[in-house]
Amino acid sequence: MADAPNIPDEAEVRARWGNFAWTPANAEKAREIVARYPEGRQQSCTIPFLDLAQRQVGAETHTQGWLPVPVIEFIARELGMAYMRVYEVATFYTMFNLAPVGRYHVQVCGTTPCMLRGSDDVFAACKNRGLMKGKTTPDGLFTLTEVECMGNCASAPMVQINDDNYEDLDYDRMTAILEALGKGETPKPGTQEPGRHTVEPAGALSNLTAMVHENHDYRPEWGNAS
Repeated sequence: MADAPNIPDEAEVRARWGNFAWTPANAEKAREIVARYPEGRQQSCTIPFLDLAQRQVGAETHTQGWLPVPVIEFIARELGMAYMRVYEVATFYTMFNLAPVGRYHVQVCGTTPCMLRGSDDVFAACKNRGLMKGKTTPDGLFTLTEVECMGNCASAPMVQINDDNYEDLDYDRMTAILEALGKGETPKPGTQEPGRHTVEPAGALSNLTAMVHENHDYRPEWGNAS
């Protein structure tokens, strides 16, 4: 897995983010989030508030965003919670970055299904582009992280880049995605397999074919088979 996050010096972080506050647009979003929950249940806003704050930091730094300690402290004050309670949430979910990342956070799944389907080739494509696990490229564009299963096993290997998943990858497809992002282009998310749309079987359907055009009840046939 990736190395521990390289968090900047505390004095530097506090000088930059010590006065963090919502932008007017995000303040309105925060009010909308709080309104979803009953009075006294503000702690339910912890995850969406952290996500909103990370996105604001990302917008200000032209990156995918991260959560400096003063920003987490701000969230705790907003919700009337102890800092440690909010920090526990931020450190539990890998969707939150505790150190600066690049404009594109490339999270490659290295769990067994992806590994068996060629995640090593995906990592090789990243390495050829200058990406190193746990590091940000010198141009500030890419941060590479190896992660555990993200639930796309049927279209492995896959990566998540910021908010998008890219699936059915190989060396060339991953290279093309990184090159497109490097040029400021937006590659098509989802499966990269031609003719495949989601995670339907690659090639022709081989089972439950009667379900294509109607809600077919297979139970009588299964009963006869037994």
